[in-house]
Amino acid sequence: MDKQLRDLEENIGKVPMILKKWAEEDPEMEKFVLALDKGVWGDGALSKQTKKIIAICVAAAMRDRHAVRAQAAGASALGVNYDEVEEALRVTFLLAGMPAYTYGRTAIDDFMK
Repeated sequence: MDKQLRDLEENIGKVPMILKKWAEEDPEMEKFVLALDKGVWGDGALSKQTKKIIAICVAAAMRDRHAVRAQAAGASALGVNYDEVEEALRVTFLLAGMPAYTYGRTAIDDFMK
């Protein structure tokens, strides 16, 4: 795995398989996505921890188990705790419904507890 993918793994907890594929088959696409990723996760008005919590909630609302687990891994590495994510999932529940909350809650129960 090249340095950019290792850096991405450090930032988000897990490298999506499609990025590994692009690294081999379409380096320009990999470069584009990694630049976008760096811009999103870079320092700004929101902390990286807050961004990870948002990412977990969006992934839960989309019911994307892979993304929830990957973002939870990255969040844990940044010191985000279970209670913070669980509270944010309650907001997700309010806006996206019970299935999103249940989905996210099950994933963090398995991964973060």
